[in-house]
Amino acid sequence: MTLLMPAPEPEILSRRDELLARLRAILPAQSVIADETARRAYDCDAFTMYRALPLVVALPETVAQVQAIMALAQEMNVKIVPRGAGTSLSGGSMPLEDGILLGLSKFNRILEIDYENRCARVQPGVQNLAISKAVEAEGFYYAPDPSSQIACSIGGNVAENAGGVHCLKYGLTTNNILGLEVVLMGGEIVRLGGKHLDSELYDLMGLMTGSEGLLGVVTEITVRILRKPPAARGLLLGFSSVEPGARCVGAIISRGIIPGGLEMMDKATIDAVERFQPCGYPDDAAALVIVELDGTAAEVDLLVGVVEQIARAEGATTTKVSTSEAERLQFWAGRKNAFPAVSCIGPDYLCMDGTIPRGKLPEVLTGMEALAREHGLRVANVFHAGDGNLHPLILYDASIDGDIARAEALGADILRLCVAVGGVLTGEHGVGVEKRDLMGEMFNEVDLAQQMRVKCAFDPAGRLNPGKVFPTLRRCAEMGAMHVVAGAMPFPDLPRF
Repeated sequence: MTLLMPAPEPEILSRRDELLARLRAILPAQSVIADETARRAYDCDAFTMYRALPLVVALPETVAQVQAIMALAQEMNVKIVPRGAGTSLSGGSMPLEDGILLGLSKFNRILEIDYENRCARVQPGVQNLAISKAVEAEGFYYAPDPSSQIACSIGGNVAENAGGVHCLKYGLTTNNILGLEVVLMGGEIVRLGGKHLDSELYDLMGLMTGSEGLLGVVTEITVRILRKPPAARGLLLGFSSVEPGARCVGAIISRGIIPGGLEMMDKATIDAVERFQPCGYPDDAAALVIVELDGTAAEVDLLVGVVEQIARAEGATTTKVSTSEAERLQFWAGRKNAFPAVSCIGPDYLCMDGTIPRGKLPEVLTGMEALAREHGLRVANVFHAGDGNLHPLILYDASIDGDIARAEALGADILRLCVAVGGVLTGEHGVGVEKRDLMGEMFNEVDLAQQMRVKCAFDPAGRLNPGKVFPTLRRCAEMGAMHVVAGAMPFPDLPRF
């Protein structure tokens, strides 16, 4: 599959020297990266199949600098691609050859911790895990915990509405933020929410969360922090195949039990994890369900017994309950390292992301096996079973001619399957460029036009992260009028590596 992106604009390329000079008037010289070799470090995010060399990389460290850059981009009609830690798995922060890559890695400070209001104000470049580390001494933590939490930034989490293994009970990013500061095209600052739970009028903060950098640049986030539960215990449940494991997941939820975490992985992933970082997972299990129950000690003890009964009724071959905090964390260590562990069983992999109704898990897992055979590739499965967010890892070898195309084709078919059973294209990785051309599987032209009207309200000239999310480039009318002119622009081929 060839990825098509907006053609570089010759006028902007010819004015690069002027742009660099004006950026250097805003930022220190070392914060404007113009050298080709240095720019190579930014030519992709974690979706490494496609690359593009940014026109220039700007690394501001104050809100005033971001304002000035956004105003300059609007004046010179230059595209802007916001970037956090670069861990996006959908190409959402892939740069453009005629655009400024706006890196926010220097926005890395925790500005305030307010225990009375149970919140913290942080800059977008703060690592996800750093928030929990900053408040753990007082018995608090930040709930959303994507597997990349040691590296991913909270600003990127807002852009993609990231989740994690504990999102079933405690919610996604959108459920755990209270306020945002956003710089719009032109440099205007908008403050949404605050330290209170709900805002009046339109939920613009909900709109901004998950908007993938298409509406504005987030420069500050107020996050909810939670008290750590008094007790937490983990269970490892082994099954002879994925089908009874999937049924067990549904049975747990149907009993009214909402675990702190409810994850599942198949035999390929179990074996990879045990080779990469042994965690004591049962080697005879074809599928593994990891359950975490938290609350008061009495509540947890009761629920552990109920979940064990459910698992045995569904045919579990192994049940193991953690007996210490260290053992509970060891149960999760394998799940948290599942993505890098898969490199033990294949030279390359494509990490997909789709969400389905829980009741469709057995059907979809069986369907994925059939699709993998059809495309001649293998799939290792690890996913947030409790909320149906799948992360199939498609194994391929980039050195084999045609393998990349087969991997992409298989990924597209898996996402079509997710939509066909009543699911959606993404749960937390976003659309970016990876799923952009599949949006028509889920939305019709009217749906897309309505979504584009929102984009036009914030960015009438289409300068913020163009070429992402929407399958065709649509232009807003003059003066930001609220209608959309549909139709595809000519796109050149983008080099793939």
